Amino acid sequence: MAAKMTQSQFIKALAAKTGVSAKAAKAFVTEYANMSIAETKKSGVSVLPGIGRLVRVDRKARMGRNPATGETIKIPAKKVVKFRVAKAVKDAIVPPKKK
Repeated sequence: MAAKMTQSQFIKALAAKTGVSAKAAKAFVTEYANMSIAETKKSGVSVLPGIGRLVRVDRKARMGRNPATGETIKIPAKKVVKFRVAKAVKDAIVPPKKK
C-alpha cells in the first residue's frame, strides 16, 4: 500500500503546482476547511466543488445489542456527518464496470 499524503506534503504540493508560497497554500487549505465546517453546521450541507459534499444526517434512536453480554440496549438519536463523493471523482478512482 502506498504511503498516505500528509497535510504538510499536500500543502507543499499545492504550493508547487499553483506557484504560491507554502504559507499562502496553508492559509487557503485551512480557510477552505473552516468554511466547509461552518456551512455544514449552518445549513446541513457543504458542497466541495469537484470533490463531493459534506452532509449532516440525523440518525433515529434504535435498539442495539451489547456484543459482550447480549443485552438489548437503546441507542439514542444523534447527528452524524457523511461525505458523499462526486460521481466524477468516484469514476476516476474506481472506473465503472462495463456491461
